[in-house]
Amino acid sequence: YLEPHTNRLLEAINKEVLEPATEKLKWQGKKGLVVIVDNLEKLHNSVKPSGSSQAEYLFVDRGEQLKQLNCHLVYTIPLVLIFSNVLGRLTDRFGVDPKVLPMVPVQLRDSSQFPKGITLLQQMVMARAFPGVSWEGSRNLITRVFDSPETLEQLCRVSGGHVRSLLMLLQTCLQKTDYLPLSRDCLGSVIRQRCNTLKNTVTDDEWDLLHQVAQEKSLRGEERYQSLIHSMFVFEYRYQDELWFDVNPILAEAKELQ
Repeated sequence: YLEPHTNRLLEAINKEVLEPATEKLKWQGKKGLVVIVDNLEKLHNSVKPSGSSQAEYLFVDRGEQLKQLNCHLVYTIPLVLIFSNVLGRLTDRFGVDPKVLPMVPVQLRDSSQFPKGITLLQQMVMARAFPGVSWEGSRNLITRVFDSPETLEQLCRVSGGHVRSLLMLLQTCLQKTDYLPLSRDCLGSVIRQRCNTLKNTVTDDEWDLLHQVAQEKSLRGEERYQSLIHSMFVFEYRYQDELWFDVNPILAEAKELQ
């Protein structure tokens, strides 16, 4: 219904909303306006009658219109576009390469430990436990939340650097016990429970792919993305211009990957 009026809507938004807002910001000493359009990465990847996926239709077919808003823009996009053959057209539409927000590395591509990543995740957990307390202070309070610093480290490591997974594991631990500190046994129980839940959704073909990812640290193609990354079986990591993929550490506990 609105599509025939798109150009008029864009013109009205620019003239009635964005331009006055930008002028007011500049009067206040600001450089301009930045609009962040969030949650578009969660678009369902359904196929439209034209044959394009919903993501391709919005960001490639209609990308030129998305650029017409007169302000600085940040769009979140579905990762599947980066693994598809429309990436070149997407980059051409917006004139920049998409920026990826990867997991926090908990180990490097060669499987060596990465203490810096673990420490950052620990800081995040303790900042939630003791808001306003610096890391220098909260690191001395770890044993008020966990039975040992090693339990917190294990929680961060098994999250794979996926922040939402880390918080979900922590929340599940808190639901399983009525008191603090959280024990290593409690965390181990939560890890096994999560592992069983995840592995029950993995097909035989996907187990073969997971073995390949574990060995090669790479992943190619839209179809593999859909089955592995979208399902959180595999995580993407970037550090110092190096890109690699690895199996979700929760799934790495499964005997099928031993």
